[in-house]
Amino acid sequence: MSGASIDALDLAALLCSRVCHDLISPVGAIVNGLEVLEEAKDEETKTFALDLIKKSSSTASAKLQFCRIAFGAAGSAGAQIDVGDAEKIARGFLEDGKTKIAWNLPRLLLPKNRVKLLLNMLLIAGQAIPRGGELKVDPLGEGESMGFKVSATGTNAKVPPSAPLLAGDAGEGLDAHRIQPFYAHLLAQACGLNAGVALEGDVVVVSASA
Repeated sequence: MSGASIDALDLAALLCSRVCHDLISPVGAIVNGLEVLEEAKDEETKTFALDLIKKSSSTASAKLQFCRIAFGAAGSAGAQIDVGDAEKIARGFLEDGKTKIAWNLPRLLLPKNRVKLLLNMLLIAGQAIPRGGELKVDPLGEGESMGFKVSATGTNAKVPPSAPLLAGDAGEGLDAHRIQPFYAHLLAQACGLNAGVALEGDVVVVSASA
């Protein structure tokens, strides 16, 4: 594995910036909706504003729940997370009218860093199909030493430009837009796994295994 590293304070700052970036859009939409509602003088405008607030609140909540596990402490050192809970969080955040998830993992408790790694792998795989498609999640191995394979299938699926960061190649350096796949690399290291992204035919495969 790569010996690339980052100062702990820089890592924390960049991850915080990434989370803030993800939340700015739905929170801003909620604020806009409240402003429209405050000035609304007809029922149609009020209905529009309330719909915007409702949808944006749901989006913000889904993103917060996902980020809490994918980037947060997620319990004490040595804690375990239910894979079924991770599935629910992933579906709430990533599934929509364009993208669906095929989840083929057994329901069990796994060390938190493995679950955090899986959620971060799903983020990278999702970037491979910007027009939507399917994210298929399969186990590699079994039990607490389980690795993962996430296959992204969709129109013009391609390996994301930031993919080398998953293998630890910081390349041009790190910023808030590039920190997430590098953080996934650090999680893979902590789990004793090798992670990477490859194009297999017309499918982009994000994997982590021993």
